[in-house]
Amino acid sequence: MSGIEVPTYRARILSDNNEVDIQTVNSLRADPGIEFIDVLDSQVNELVGLLPSPPPDLLSEPYAWVYYSWRRSVVRSLGPKAYRAVRLDRNRNKITREEQDRLGKFRIGVVGLSVGHAIAYTLAMEGLCRELRLADFDNIELTNLNRIPASMLDLGLNKAIVAARRIAEIDPYLSVVVYPSGVSREMMPEFVDGLDLVVEECDSLDMKVAIRDAAIERRIPILMETSDRGLLDVERYDLEPDRKQFHGLLGDEFDFSAISDLSPREKIPHIHRILDASEFSPRLLASFDEVGRTLSTWPQLAGDVQLGGASVAAAVRRIGLGEPLKSGRTRVDIEHSLDNVSEPAVSEEGSRLRRGSADSAIGPNVHTQ
Repeated sequence: MSGIEVPTYRARILSDNNEVDIQTVNSLRADPGIEFIDVLDSQVNELVGLLPSPPPDLLSEPYAWVYYSWRRSVVRSLGPKAYRAVRLDRNRNKITREEQDRLGKFRIGVVGLSVGHAIAYTLAMEGLCRELRLADFDNIELTNLNRIPASMLDLGLNKAIVAARRIAEIDPYLSVVVYPSGVSREMMPEFVDGLDLVVEECDSLDMKVAIRDAAIERRIPILMETSDRGLLDVERYDLEPDRKQFHGLLGDEFDFSAISDLSPREKIPHIHRILDASEFSPRLLASFDEVGRTLSTWPQLAGDVQLGGASVAAAVRRIGLGEPLKSGRTRVDIEHSLDNVSEPAVSEEGSRLRRGSADSAIGPNVHTQ
C-alpha cells in the first residue's frame, strides 16, 4: 500500500512544478501494486494540432500525474486548461469556446443518482459546469445495473460515489462534492448555497418539497426529468420567485408544511398529480397495478434514463447561456416520434447537391452513358 491519503471518489492531481507532488509521485512509483500509464505524447500532439493554434499559456502549462486510488493507477495528463481545451474541442461549434467558458463557471447540484447518474455524467462530459454536487444515501444493487452505467465492481458502493468516480475518470479537474448520506432538510442550505441550478431526481416527496423550498428562497432554477415518455419539468424560480411548486399541480390549498406528516400511502395521490399519471406510457401505467404482486417496483429503462441526460443537458445549456427557456413541462417522446417516421422531403437544391457529389465521386475522366 502506498499510504497516500486521497478521497474515495476524487482523483489526486500531482503537478510537475510542485516539489511535494513530485515526491508523492516517486512514493507511488515505489509501490509495485500501482500502475503508471503515460500517454502524454498523444495528448500533446492533440493540443498542438488544435485549430486555431492554442495560445502560449496552454502550450507551456505544467503537466501533471493523476492518481486514482480506487483503480490503483496513476495517469500522465495535460494541465487543467490544456486538458479542458483538448477534451472539449469536438464540442465546437455546437458549443463555441466562448459559450464553453461561460458554462464552465456554472455550479450544479444533482439529488438522486439513479436517473441523476446519467444526467451528472452527461453534464460533466459536455463541460457544462465548474462544480457538481451529488447527493444520494443509497447503494448500488444488482437491480440498478439495468439503467445505471456502473458495474459488478461497484455493487454495495454509494451511488453518488460511483457517479463521482466515473466523472473523475473523464475529467479529474472538475470539482465534484459528494453527499453520500443524501441531503436532509437541515443540510439543504449547505447543499444549495452557491448553486446556479438544481437537478431533482429523488423519490421522496418530502425531499422534493424541501429542495424547492430552498430553491425558491435562493432563486435557483430546478430541472426534473421523469424517465417515461421523456417528461422534463422546468421551474424557473430564478425568474419567477413567486411561482408555485410543481407548477401549482397540487392546488392552492395544499399544505406543504405538513408533507412530512403524511403516510407513504397518503403521498401517492399527490405524486400522481405531480406526474399526471394519465399521461404515463401505457406499459408504465399498467405496471403500477402489478407493483407488489408480480413486480417488486416500478420499471425504468436505460434508454429512457440516457435520454433524460440529453434533455437535461440541453436545458442546462439554455439556462447557463441565458437563452430562452420558460417554466413548464415538455416531452421528448421517442415512441411517439417512431410512430411518426416518414419519408424525407428532398428539395431541388438537395437533388442538385447530391448529383454533384455523385459526379465528383465518379471523377472527371470517367464518362457515363
